[in-house]
Order: sequence, then structure tokens, then C-alpha cells
Amino acid sequence: MAIEDEIALLERVPTLRRLGGGALRSLAIAAESLALETGDVLFTAGDTADSAFVVQHGSLALRPEGGSDEEAIAGPATLLGETALLAPTRRPATATAREPARVLRLSRATFLKTLDSYPDAAQRLREMLASRADQWAHEMENIRAALARGERPL
Repeated sequence: MAIEDEIALLERVPTLRRLGGGALRSLAIAAESLALETGDVLFTAGDTADSAFVVQHGSLALRPEGGSDEEAIAGPATLLGETALLAPTRRPATATAREPARVLRLSRATFLKTLDSYPDAAQRLREMLASRADQWAHEMENIRAALARGERPL
């Protein structure tokens, strides 16, 4: 895949789109492209996570830790492991290729260096994360209020 195609892919990812062109170019240049065959496991629930992945093509099944029958499907332009770009964490699910697929691996070290090099991008990311935290806090307050009224929150 050409670098311009990789940049275009990263622009389709809502979290990454906010970083802007220069930062996305740096990420695309440093990204590692991995090919997966049907049934290949990209990562396993509980693994230490030091990178995120963007699905280029194909799809992956995400099965949460604990063997639940629930499964989510990640297709092109899906960012897997967003939290791992910012802090050490563990994988909450196992990701398995449902068909031949390709992903871009974005390492935490590269992501953080990119934010250092592009302070405006880092500021936009901080603003987005603060907005998300406010939204989560509001949702948690709504759940707390529903529980206090004896209702079952959705």
C-alpha cells in the first residue's frame, strides 16, 4: 500500500483524523503492515498491549476475555487498542481474522513521539479525550440516578 493510501486510511479513523496531516504522515511512515490469513490471531485477551492496529482490509472477530459467545466485528478503518497508544494496558479481547486481512500496527512509542513533534495534534487529542471523559461522567451519573430510583439502566 502506498504511503498516501495509508494516510487516507488513517484519516478515516475518527480518533486519528483529529491529529492532522503532518502527524498522520509521520504515523503512516512508521506504521508496520501485517498480513493475516483466515483464522490467524492478531492478539489474545490478556496480552500486554504496546500498540494499536488499524484494519486496512478484511475483518477481524473480537471475542471478549472469558469465552463469551458475544463477538464484535472490526472492518476497514477500525482502530483496535486505542488505549494502548497512550498507556500500558492489557488486551480485553482476542482478535481473529475472519478472512484474509491486513492491518497497520501503530506502536505506542511512535505515537507518543509523533505527539511530541506535533503539539497542535496533541492538544486536539487532549480536547477529544476530555470531551469523552465528560460524556462518560454524564452517562455514569444517569446510571447512578436510575439505580437510585430503582430502575434498571439500559
